[in-house]
Amino acid sequence: MNAFTGQTFQMHQIINIKEVIQFTSISRAKLYEMINVNSKYYDPTFPQPIRLSESRIGWSALEVNQWIEAKLEQRLE
Repeated sequence: MNAFTGQTFQMHQIINIKEVIQFTSISRAKLYEMINVNSKYYDPTFPQPIRLSESRIGWSALEVNQWIEAKLEQRLE
């Protein structure tokens, strides 16, 4: 089950990179560039990953959703 079920949003869910890619339509490489402070494509508004274990990271579904909502609002300006 993913974080977005129809119109329902589960606020406290951690999602993996495949789900972030699916929800944002951003490639894995571009996503890592967007969170890399040293990249020219760095986006400080994009949610930073959460370290879940030594070898695993995830993203807050809520934060990713908020980022998408902000992008939609910018489109209307």
